[in-house]
Amino acid sequence: MSVLQRHPIAPQGPEFSSLIMGYWRLMEWQMNAHQLLGFIEQHVDLGISTVDHADIYGDYQCEAAFGEALKLSPALRQRLQIVTKCGIATRAKPEHHIGHYITDRDHICRSAEQSLRHFHTDYLDLLLIHRPDPLMDADEVAEAFVALRESGKVHHFGVSNFTPAQFSLLQSRLPFSLVTNQLEISPLQQASLLDGALDQCQQLRLRPMAWSCLGGGQLFNAAEYQPLRDELARVQQEIGADNLEQVVYAWIMRLPAQPLPIIGSGKIDRVRAAVRSTELSLSRQQWFRIRKAALGYDVP
Repeated sequence: MSVLQRHPIAPQGPEFSSLIMGYWRLMEWQMNAHQLLGFIEQHVDLGISTVDHADIYGDYQCEAAFGEALKLSPALRQRLQIVTKCGIATRAKPEHHIGHYITDRDHICRSAEQSLRHFHTDYLDLLLIHRPDPLMDADEVAEAFVALRESGKVHHFGVSNFTPAQFSLLQSRLPFSLVTNQLEISPLQQASLLDGALDQCQQLRLRPMAWSCLGGGQLFNAAEYQPLRDELARVQQEIGADNLEQVVYAWIMRLPAQPLPIIGSGKIDRVRAAVRSTELSLSRQQWFRIRKAALGYDVP
């Protein structure tokens, strides 16, 4: 099996692996620090060197758990590109009486510094605003980003789940370029394919990060998606894929914005199998057959 290579995700952006290891559900994997270290080393050896986190993942526990594994092998940090996100406040903290967004300057800076402590590192490769905030003051976010960049604590910045207008607003306040928009992309969630978000990525030559590629497992579990699974199975046979997951990742990577799929499994065999998806290609008609099977209707 070939080892994945890293590629620039923006003209002035970092180099990331073609697939990204997501740690949203890390606490559910029930790994101790040594087991987690072994898992990280294995996916890095496959070429999956970029990892995706957020301050709120695992009720604010995932970053610290990941950092405990890194403490066992400090040199591993140099082989990783660490992405994390901030801007959501959940009720997992007792002082949060309601879930809300928080994107003021001080919170962004505090969150980034807390992430640095969790990961036992002195810099983050990429920091994202996790969700659009109706109360977001773009000037305050820009002040936080500039301060973190000038201090060397964060090297690059981006957003997650932003509309093109929200992306452009924040970009208009910054003296440097945002490098990505992390978007939900899957056969089950195709909104960003036509709402302008991926068009903007193409325009700016940014590679988006794709989250929930498998629909949180619904794609394989829900009875209503049996027609989609049947079509994926037919395409699997046609292109010589090993499983349906590879077909889904190949379907996402067929998009001209060249999304980077985030893998959410803690099973190294599934991660290893996902790597082969980068070697597969779908024809235009195969891609549209999957689209139709997911949406239930043909193109107009």
